[in-house]
Amino acid sequence: MSLSVRPASRAIAYALALSLAGCVGVPSSRGVNPGMSSSAVLAQYGPPVQVWPDLDGKGGKTLEYSQQPMGKSALMIRVDAEGKVIGIEDTLQPAVRARIQPGWTPDQVSRLLGKERSRVFFKFSGEDVWDWTVPDEPMGQRQRFNVHFKDGVVLRTTHSMIFDDERMFPMR
Repeated sequence: MSLSVRPASRAIAYALALSLAGCVGVPSSRGVNPGMSSSAVLAQYGPPVQVWPDLDGKGGKTLEYSQQPMGKSALMIRVDAEGKVIGIEDTLQPAVRARIQPGWTPDQVSRLLGKERSRVFFKFSGEDVWDWTVPDEPMGQRQRFNVHFKDGVVLRTTHSMIFDDERMFPMR
């Protein structure tokens, strides 16, 4: 009689992979409040992935804390010219992604969604497609959000489903 430990090993490996995917070193918005100083944000979360100067001409900036490629959020923390937090938003939420419109530039998309997971150019269609790992859809299916650029502007957006890779979790 032989005992197979493969299902248990597969379950443990899957649980470990899921826990590591959620711990990419990027914060949730907990602990960040309007009025907090940007130095306190930096002390708590470390350096941002990107610092975006605000376009309003008032000297503010946005600190980007993106979890890409594996995480499912991009926290954008807006601070005013005095370095005080004035806004916090997870920009990979569905309502925020829905703001993207045909004709937007890559810079506009990056300012809204943060660093993308990947970029792929499709020679025959002439499209440059950027994608982000985003929160699971309501029924639990993992997904990516895709922005298709053509001739330097957004052509359309789509979603792709993510399926488990059998090379990582063999089904034996």
